Amino acid sequence: MTDAAELRRRTRELLAAHPPATTGRTDFLKARFDAGLAWVHYPVGLGGLDAPRSLQAVVDAELEAAGAPDNDPRRIGIGLGMAAPTILAYGTEEQKRRFLRPLWVGEEVWCQLFSEPGAGSDLAALGTRAVRQGDEWVVNGQKVWTSSAHIARWAILIARTDPDLPKHRGITYFLCDMTDPGVEVRPLRQITGEAEFNEVFLTDVRIPDAHRLGAVGDGWKVARTTLMNERVSIGGMRVPREGGMIGPVSRTWRQRPCLRTHDLHQRLLDLWVEAEVARLTGERLRQQLAAGQPGPEGSGMKLAFARLNQEISGLEVELLGEEGLLYGDWTMRRPELVDFAGRDAGYRYLRSKGNSIEGGTSEVLLNIVAERVLGLPAEPRNDKDVAWKDLAR
Repeated sequence: MTDAAELRRRTRELLAAHPPATTGRTDFLKARFDAGLAWVHYPVGLGGLDAPRSLQAVVDAELEAAGAPDNDPRRIGIGLGMAAPTILAYGTEEQKRRFLRPLWVGEEVWCQLFSEPGAGSDLAALGTRAVRQGDEWVVNGQKVWTSSAHIARWAILIARTDPDLPKHRGITYFLCDMTDPGVEVRPLRQITGEAEFNEVFLTDVRIPDAHRLGAVGDGWKVARTTLMNERVSIGGMRVPREGGMIGPVSRTWRQRPCLRTHDLHQRLLDLWVEAEVARLTGERLRQQLAAGQPGPEGSGMKLAFARLNQEISGLEVELLGEEGLLYGDWTMRRPELVDFAGRDAGYRYLRSKGNSIEGGTSEVLLNIVAERVLGLPAEPRNDKDVAWKDLAR
């Protein structure tokens, strides 16, 4: 069994054979993947060594100390946090070998084609159709709120393949080529003035059956794996103490005592404690994940992440008074990444409003926590056994 000492030895061998100072970034990352040091818990030959997931920190510490490049995880976060674990769980051997290496190295960026204008919170009600024609599927429909679609090479896509079945049972999961001529990406301008999200129109997009993930009609089952991983990756991100949204407001408080009042002081203390509790809970969740797959607990973390970001950014704006209302970068940009820390308070306040929508709305996540964590009765549903084509829309 691979232990910490063995991983250190392998990491040092990688560094000796490919010195970071003289090896190109992409070449180093490919060598790291091939050495099984990308995801140590993945299978041999797919970036891992079948080692315990908890030992990834051993490799990361050695590489960081040596000044080795990382794979820019924020830029390729959808691929790393959502596409990769789903491909690993449901992909064929050919799919795993084709997609995982360029995904991890960052040569191919991924996006997620799930939500639709009429099927956001109720994702299973989606209407994008995929019709089989021989060894291909012809896809038509519209997706929305698609982060990174303007830079993505591939997408994870769910589409309806059988409208005669109830909504959760007639869905199939695909890997979609974003360079297909039938894929059109249009920017969605947000309240921040940026176009970080997109809407995507699919017109007669042809997807080979070889790019189907899982069995026909099992798309909802496959998608749940993606969604559970997504919520963990959003709500359970590793941050240092006073990392994330609480950092800027804490610095402002220390640097500008003239802004302080007793009421604001108490509110900041309350939110600081809550942020620290969420951070430590995230650490515990990651330790649990090291022994298995993400479960509904990730939904609770994502809920806390959204609420805290909105309350903290609201406090920061109030603390700054008139200055907090300023927003100095009202320009139409197409950012690749969301940068909360590098912007002003007005941006953080506006952008955090989306946290309770992206990655699953807070209302849906509350239901998941209630039913799957607390064991409360499920809400009544009158559409469970009704064919999708017969649902009111």
